Amino acid sequence: MKASALSSLQQLTFKSLNLHRTLTRTSNLPFLSTTNRRIHSSSSPPPIMSAAAATSERARAPPAIPIPSPPLTKFKIALCQLSVSADKDRNIAHARSAIHHAAANGAKLVVLPEIWNSPYSNDSFPIYAEDIDAGHDASPSTAMLSELSRLLKVTIVGGSIPERSGDRLYNTCCVFGTDGNLKAKHRKIHLFDIDIPGKITFIESKTLSAGETPTIVDTEVGRIGIGICYDIRFPELAMIYAARGAHLLLYPGAFNMTTGPLHWELLQRARAMDNQIYVATCSPARDTESGYVAWGHSTLVGPFGEVMATTEHEEATIIAEIDYSILEQRRTSVPVTKQRRGDLYQLVDLQRLNSS
Repeated sequence: MKASALSSLQQLTFKSLNLHRTLTRTSNLPFLSTTNRRIHSSSSPPPIMSAAAATSERARAPPAIPIPSPPLTKFKIALCQLSVSADKDRNIAHARSAIHHAAANGAKLVVLPEIWNSPYSNDSFPIYAEDIDAGHDASPSTAMLSELSRLLKVTIVGGSIPERSGDRLYNTCCVFGTDGNLKAKHRKIHLFDIDIPGKITFIESKTLSAGETPTIVDTEVGRIGIGICYDIRFPELAMIYAARGAHLLLYPGAFNMTTGPLHWELLQRARAMDNQIYVATCSPARDTESGYVAWGHSTLVGPFGEVMATTEHEEATIIAEIDYSILEQRRTSVPVTKQRRGDLYQLVDLQRLNSS
């Protein structure tokens, strides 16, 4: 069962259809666009505007959805930093054991790493890919996640696995509710195509196709926005999730030994601080013998950008508490959402705009 569209959460009316037509024509992306409301030449200074005249809601179109009351205020999250081998059956059994351990220690939300059932390589993706929509024997990895979420009554964000859909492959994260049903499926939007001379080259698009839809889902532990690894580098996606009322952003990811030390924690703290929201990441454990060596360091970051829990590179399970009551405290203390200069810049969520 897929999550229903968020348009049902709020019915929005827009005064001008011209805004819709203009934004649709000028955007090259099907899901989001940034526009500058007013551009001034260097020889012409911008007009003076009083603080009262600046309307923060105009910074987002459609306007942000107020953060909803979560189904619970406090709960434990588990980030399962797993070692991954070339043996898929072993990987599935290993993830099963880690989920049991997390639930036994009180976790209500369990998160797995990016590509946990397969080696991280373009050669492996086609071999290990599963037909998630067909389920059962066609997708033993997600069948296990569905079974455990139902038996243990936990929400599982199943990291990601290679998904086969028709003649395409995707890097896909599945979210299962406590009833065992598939609540959402996120296909990695931004593919990992990088070339740092002398350090690392990886072109994910050689085998994988990009997803086209941001994924936000209501669960038994709150409203969660999902990204996978490279998705975390794009602040626009996180801002759209925040504008849709997310309590928590989750990024299963496998940063490498070049970008990991520099950017992994920095990006998590930036996404959390910018949006005054919880951010959690889950990485595979480091294996120096594999073709792709992960940085590790799975982490939970609070809405002030503070690191609340983390680990090193070895296999480990982090269990930490999330307290949603501090979200409003942080937003009241530093009210950036009310101080946005909507007269000068704008973030447009075309998917929600069109659905309204």
